Amino acid sequence: MTSPLPDFAAVVVAAGAGSRAGGAKQWRTMGGKPVIRWSVEALLRAGAADLIVVAPAGAGAEAGEALAGLTGWRLAPGGASRADSVRNGLAALGGPDDRPVLIHDAARPLLDAAVIRRTLDALADADGALPALPVADSLRRAADSLMTDAIERDGLWRAQTPQAFPYRKIVDAFAAWPDDEPATDEATVVQRAGGRVRIVQGDPRLMKLTYPEDFAMAEALIPRRTRVGTGFDVHRWGPGDAVWLCGVEIAHDQTLIGHSDADAGLHALTDAVLGAMGDGDIGDHFPPTDPRWKGAASDQFLAHAVERLHARGGRLVNVDVTLICERPKVKPHRQAMRERLAELLALPLDAVSVKATTTEGLGFTGRGEGLAAQAVATIELPD
Repeated sequence: MTSPLPDFAAVVVAAGAGSRAGGAKQWRTMGGKPVIRWSVEALLRAGAADLIVVAPAGAGAEAGEALAGLTGWRLAPGGASRADSVRNGLAALGGPDDRPVLIHDAARPLLDAAVIRRTLDALADADGALPALPVADSLRRAADSLMTDAIERDGLWRAQTPQAFPYRKIVDAFAAWPDDEPATDEATVVQRAGGRVRIVQGDPRLMKLTYPEDFAMAEALIPRRTRVGTGFDVHRWGPGDAVWLCGVEIAHDQTLIGHSDADAGLHALTDAVLGAMGDGDIGDHFPPTDPRWKGAASDQFLAHAVERLHARGGRLVNVDVTLICERPKVKPHRQAMRERLAELLALPLDAVSVKATTTEGLGFTGRGEGLAAQAVATIELPD
């Protein structure tokens, strides 16, 4: 059985301008929530007894919005440098002197509980601890884009955060640090003051978001769970000269009757996407009693469901729609339907299936009284 973590506090540094990443990366959305929220949630979930978020001066509203609903954190203003921001966070935190403090960069959002534990455990026989990864690539020094020499990589590590120290140890180490010298990180500050800093195993997913392309990499690293939703819809036939199915208008001697355009394929698919998220059904979001949706194009219902999926950091994997009817013949229009769904859902064509079947003359579809559609949607949501 895993032993409980010791009482600890945390400082999350989120005061940088993020200019290389396009600005204010701590408030940007990644995986359906702000970057800073990933780290704060991870530390609170691990049991941080007190947590200081160091944000740019005047960014209280942004921090409050990004961390809405979370308790156990307080705000401190950032400084002119990262070291100044850390000092401000430590000052806001206060003792006790022997309590471990984790200092973490908000720009490393994919913080895992195992890293927190390893870092805190290392303080049992050291004055500080930092997660790090051994350098695997060969290293070169260059001038004017020309290689000058190779660098021996043995014994080299890529430092990460959170870094851990007893509160008084890191405060006193900063007090002894020369004012005219920039501090690389907290581990360097403590080591310069005579402390022993232990390296523990880091996590490749604990990458730092520095450049715009890093966000796509981090998104790909987010652990996700797969969910499947189903949908079913029925509409009766009535007088008309065309029918909408899966976003395609088909000339026909009847039309489907409904409050909107009665596209049963899109309705079933919308319910499948909503169902996979556990987000109600199409009637909850677009009540048939609401006159705004009278005669509405059903593609907006599907777009709404997909937007809600994306807002939660989810993504659509594939969809499969089956139309059940005697007429019209679906096969001549099936490719156009697949292409339209692929366009609406931003999916590759091979992730979209449209099929049709009959009930061999049985039931209301067999008697030509109506058309039915069923759909399946597979999605992925962040853990």
